[in-house]
Amino acid sequence: MESIYIAITGCQYYYGTKVLKPGTIVRLEKDLYNDYDDEAISVTLAPLGQVGYVANSVGTVPRGCYSAGRIYDRFGSHAFAVVKFVTKDLAIAEFLEEDFIKVTIKFRLKEKRKKKYKNKT
Repeated sequence: MESIYIAITGCQYYYGTKVLKPGTIVRLEKDLYNDYDDEAISVTLAPLGQVGYVANSVGTVPRGCYSAGRIYDRFGSHAFAVVKFVTKDLAIAEFLEEDFIKVTIKFRLKEKRKKKYKNKT
């Protein structure tokens, strides 16, 4: 499957891009009460809360990235993305499909169990 990249914009209105590092997992949530954009997707980072929005206009979506409108119907109320690059004004993140997240979590749980049993022997 081909990777889907998104741009996280509007960070300057929250904590700036300094809180986003490559490898950071962010939560994407449909902003159902946004008065300006019917396909708005907010980006949150625990424990800070909202850190920006998925870019959704011609002027904010970099070449090679999907707009919020293009990924809006790919998930229910929320999804996840992993930050890949960070610049002064925005961050580029890879959209994570739901199946990928389940496989990754399951794999990590198995790794922890193996380590736990190795320590007991």
